[in-house]
Amino acid sequence: MNRIPMKKLLIFGLILTLSSVLAVAQEKAADGPVITFEESSKDFGDITQGDKVENVFKFENTGNAPLIISNVAATCGCTVPSWPREPIAPGKKGEIKVSFNSAGKMGKQNSVVRIYSNASEPIEKVSMISNVLPKGGR
Repeated sequence: MNRIPMKKLLIFGLILTLSSVLAVAQEKAADGPVITFEESSKDFGDITQGDKVENVFKFENTGNAPLIISNVAATCGCTVPSWPREPIAPGKKGEIKVSFNSAGKMGKQNSVVRIYSNASEPIEKVSMISNVLPKGGR
């Protein structure tokens, strides 16, 4: 009768157990809300100093639990975000509206907005890019 050595059997059992643990860990990592943006940046190109531009960043909760956005913060007072205060159900869409006021700004601008939520990635970023030219400089 051909016997499998105990050492090989033990190693096989250990590998099988580890595979099961890893599969469960990956499944758990996918649990919860996931924020998925259609686009994460908008480039306005050249704008004139004093111009106000805005963009709507559309997203979807591609996870399996309600998405709650707790805060949205801009890098400077020249950039103002607005966002949904109610939970976004799985499969539903939402929008974050961002306005940028170029008054007092010159040259290349990259306004970064951070989105804080209960998503699997708790801090996401979107940005608005522009090149501010002096008035009459176009």
